[in-house]
Amino acid sequence: MDGGGGPRSREITEPVDLCLPSGQLNPAAVGWTRTPLHRANLLPGNARGRAATWSRTKKWEYVGIITDRHVVTVTASSLNYAGIHRVWVLDRTTGEEIDTSLTVPFAKDTHLPAVFGAGAVRVAGPRLAIAVDPAPTTNSPDALRVRAQTPRVRLDVTVAPPLGSELLGVVVPWSERQFQYAVKSVGVPASGTLTVDGAEHPVEGWASLDHGRGRWPYAITWNWGAGSGTVDGVVTGLQLGGKWTEGTGTSDNGLFLDGRLHRIDEDLAWTYDALDASAAPWRVSGERVEVELRPFHERTEATNLGVVSMRVTQAFGHWTGWVDDDHGERRRVDGLVGWAQQAVNRW
Repeated sequence: MDGGGGPRSREITEPVDLCLPSGQLNPAAVGWTRTPLHRANLLPGNARGRAATWSRTKKWEYVGIITDRHVVTVTASSLNYAGIHRVWVLDRTTGEEIDTSLTVPFAKDTHLPAVFGAGAVRVAGPRLAIAVDPAPTTNSPDALRVRAQTPRVRLDVTVAPPLGSELLGVVVPWSERQFQYAVKSVGVPASGTLTVDGAEHPVEGWASLDHGRGRWPYAITWNWGAGSGTVDGVVTGLQLGGKWTEGTGTSDNGLFLDGRLHRIDEDLAWTYDALDASAAPWRVSGERVEVELRPFHERTEATNLGVVSMRVTQAFGHWTGWVDDDHGERRRVDGLVGWAQQAVNRW
């Protein structure tokens, strides 16, 4: 399956299975959604298929939270041969980072639901625990409660998209056997508490979520940018991607305005210095996009398990620039807070 020369992807409006019974990509699943309609039934129906695709299957949940005082990221992931989990906290006032990671052979005790927001996420280990659960209310039926605990950190936050909010779900088809389903939700209100070394800090800020389920090539590089805030009285979320979707006929780009998705279905050009992420702005350009992120903090995350390695270069900062919405109106993104990153994986 090659989307490189064909039309851009279609909107899906009904529930659909990601895979066929054989384990191959379901052609009916290729497209994008405003709500989480895909079921990630990644286990194929026969033993031979399972053996052929087992090591290519990747699943994760990522939550990034930004407040005036802190940045917190929570990652629960299964690469099948390993679970790689992390809780990371940045104190924006002092610059101190608290980084706790856990690698678990064969992703033991890692539980990730097949449908975004429809089940419990669980990670349990001696130094790190993560739990994400549906926490619906009348005003936020899709709310999630995010909890994490490490020796120095305790997080208990509710991520609560207002009633009627949309997200961006997209299936990226490299081939019938290699594909990714991603859900991106950006600019979501987050509230709760963060406790660091016994000191409790209120959390009132913004969350960005990344739900991933798929089968990946061994080597790949991607970019991801996200920003959240209020611009001219409008709650605004910026979601940008790059490299990994090129040639597939789709993208994971979008602008969220008061909870409504304005999809940007084009490949974007990224310009940055991966060797010194904070030396200069990260720029992202396209027909409908001209933005840059000016960093206030740089972070590098690396995992090396021999033939498997992952390296993320991430810059946190403030976005400026503009994005055209679905009606052709130019929307400023000045002052949104978030990040831009490059990930280089051999997995």
